[in-house]
Amino acid sequence: MSKLILVTGGTGFIGSHTVVELQQAGFDVVIVDNLSNSKAEVVDNIEKITGKRPLFECFDLSDRALTHEFFKKYTNIEAIIHFAAFKAVGESVQKPLEYYRNNLNALMNLLECMKEYGVNNFVFSSSCTVYGQPDKLPVTETTPRKPAESPYGNTKAVAEDIIRDFAHVNSQAKCLALRYFNPIGAHPSALIGESPVGVPNNLVPYITQTAAGLRKELSIFGNDYNTPDGTPIRDYINVVDLSKAHVVAINRLISGKNKVNYEYFNIGTGNGYSVMELVNAFIKATGVNLPYKIVGRRAGDIEKIWADTTLANNELGWKAEASIEDTLLSAWNWEKKCRNIE
Repeated sequence: MSKLILVTGGTGFIGSHTVVELQQAGFDVVIVDNLSNSKAEVVDNIEKITGKRPLFECFDLSDRALTHEFFKKYTNIEAIIHFAAFKAVGESVQKPLEYYRNNLNALMNLLECMKEYGVNNFVFSSSCTVYGQPDKLPVTETTPRKPAESPYGNTKAVAEDIIRDFAHVNSQAKCLALRYFNPIGAHPSALIGESPVGVPNNLVPYITQTAAGLRKELSIFGNDYNTPDGTPIRDYINVVDLSKAHVVAINRLISGKNKVNYEYFNIGTGNGYSVMELVNAFIKATGVNLPYKIVGRRAGDIEKIWADTTLANNELGWKAEASIEDTLLSAWNWEKKCRNIE
């Protein structure tokens, strides 16, 4: 029986791209997703890209009994990549208990099953939100974590603490957290991309939906920040580059190259772009006009952040490669394919 990689949230945006990269690297994958923010046909599109269909189970990992049933059924899991979580910053401010219950219960159920069923390798999808609004930029892995600006961000910080404490008392466990910056773009095939259910919470799908005529205009939340053009600055990373970091992380753990049994790395480009710079880069890359308006700041947003990726570059041998223009063009190609726009 071949060894499986479990990818939770594997029909979601980052999860689906990571399944593609894993399968193309020769791994067999089983996806668990409750489809709360994704669609089942993503599995068909992963198969179209890779020529191989991942296994798929639809249930909610915050259900402890169902999670145990899953691990009893799949006895050949070698590693877990955990994406499944609610992830909208603004919504988390409005619904904090839902975010804590969902994001933390699912994690604890997985770690409990890891221990019980002898799965030793765990990669966690963390976030630069754990740094809050840093005093010094760019942020390194030694930058102090600050209180998060949103319950979503806090679930990532608390999750990291839970994983660290779990690894501390489970010497067999090898755990690694990847702190992503802002993933954008789509697979070059335009078969998978960011396709949120309902109104997008992330900037790029809102840009592409506005360009496609689905939205009247793009709302830019605040132009009075302490940045060169007044709009917030983020480190935007191509989702395929980000997905490749997960394959590297899995190989590191399976081969035992990890230095300690809980590690964490920044996964970004090392460059900061403001919201307005991103909008202008989209217009330049696609030639499509984009109506926008400036509105008030959004609760939970920070002013500026970008990564120092030296540790990931040197230790993992991973580096972001795609340009911002190519990345935005891939997002637009995906949107056009979804909407049948020529």
